[in-house]
Amino acid sequence: MESPEYLRISLAAAMTLGFKGGSFYRNAKSPCVNVLLTYDSGCGGNCAYCGLSLKRIGSYNEKSFIRVGWPSFQLNDIIQGINNNINKVDRICISMVTNGRATKDTIHLTQIFRENFNLPVSLLIAPTVLKKEDLIKFKEAGAERIGISVDAATPALFSYLRGEGVNGPHRWNRYWKCFEDALEVFGERMVGIHLIVGLGETEKEMIETIQKVYNMGGTTHLFSFYPEVNSKLEEKFPPPIGQYRRIQLARYLIDEGIIDTKSFSFDNNGKITGFGLPSLKLNAIVESGKPFMTSGCPDEKGEVACNRPYSNSRPSEEIRNFPFLPEKEDIDKIKNELEIDLN
Repeated sequence: MESPEYLRISLAAAMTLGFKGGSFYRNAKSPCVNVLLTYDSGCGGNCAYCGLSLKRIGSYNEKSFIRVGWPSFQLNDIIQGINNNINKVDRICISMVTNGRATKDTIHLTQIFRENFNLPVSLLIAPTVLKKEDLIKFKEAGAERIGISVDAATPALFSYLRGEGVNGPHRWNRYWKCFEDALEVFGERMVGIHLIVGLGETEKEMIETIQKVYNMGGTTHLFSFYPEVNSKLEEKFPPPIGQYRRIQLARYLIDEGIIDTKSFSFDNNGKITGFGLPSLKLNAIVESGKPFMTSGCPDEKGEVACNRPYSNSRPSEEIRNFPFLPEKEDIDKIKNELEIDLN
């Protein structure tokens, strides 16, 4: 049961396609079909927080990823499932793993999906096994945009959690070089960097990295750390909700080009104390609810398609990334969580 004949798909995608039963909390929708390459040898990475880590207990096909299970299905069944539910699907995302076979299979799968559907295809790529010419082949195969999981906001954290610190293959400089190459191939704002809040960085360090991504021509897709069972960080707690809310708001202001990080203010611990905007304007942005929605790849109308329902937290907990526009009751709670004077 290996790729390209088989793929793992997110639980949300499996529910959308009718492969799994269940319903989404608060009637959320999941219009992006996220598929994950699968190999008996698994992923060669050993990232301390990742459910797919090579040294995490269990077989690769049973390991969770971004908190939820990813069941395996035949490619032909996935294609049929999308055909049967085409009105519910706005995008397809193929996630690579660090495996020598992944590049060729990603090109093949991109071609297959583009031949079968008039849907945008995005790729979450594995820079450690890629060269610039591979990115060109991805685009030629039909990929519309690229995602790169840098995850850690600083070189030291990256090395400690993904590189030398865990005897892992990933290197900070290689990831950022791949980002530069991807921007050259796919164009400005067509490459997104994934960052995880709560790995040990300060708020200042995180938003400086978000600003760096924006200045280089990319966008940021934000995640809140969630401990995976049997990972090296399984006993680490998610970041405080206030910390995450402030970073969400900062990311939105930066990625929308509203204000630069230089206008923000911080305390001695790197915590955001001000966003450099008039209170009325900042309050209106908060009340729109948009900064607190999932930051992911869009559909053809520009609305978020890859909204990853409840991948950062359980539905029974405080929603971290809203897969829908927050309602007034949600906004009232968010205002308190921000711990910022909006008056």
